[in-house]
Amino acid sequence: QVQLVESGGGLVQPGGSLRLSCVASENIFNFNIMGWYRQAPGKQRELVATINVGGVTNYADSVKGRFLIYRNGAEKAVWLQMNSLSPEDTAGYYCDAQILGREYWGQGTQVTVSS
Repeated sequence: QVQLVESGGGLVQPGGSLRLSCVASENIFNFNIMGWYRQAPGKQRELVATINVGGVTNYADSVKGRFLIYRNGAEKAVWLQMNSLSPEDTAGYYCDAQILGREYWGQGTQVTVSS
């Protein structure tokens, strides 16, 4: 069973930065695509950023230029560097991995942007 473990969330002031980490239980290059999603209270889960096996990245318009997704195979990890955070970025952030039609989720990490 694939396991994804997120960390790095917390409380940060507007304009601040956080780096989220997602560590997988197996080689991340086994996955067709990995990514980060977020869900704010009362809202649907939405895509934040993805990276596919070839290294091609995709970002939600709302985070382009502020967030960066990158990975390290040796550490079996995918990170989400988040800069210039605003209260609108407050949400639970979830790591996602897809392989052969199956999708796996981490337990999530909370990001709260507030002064």
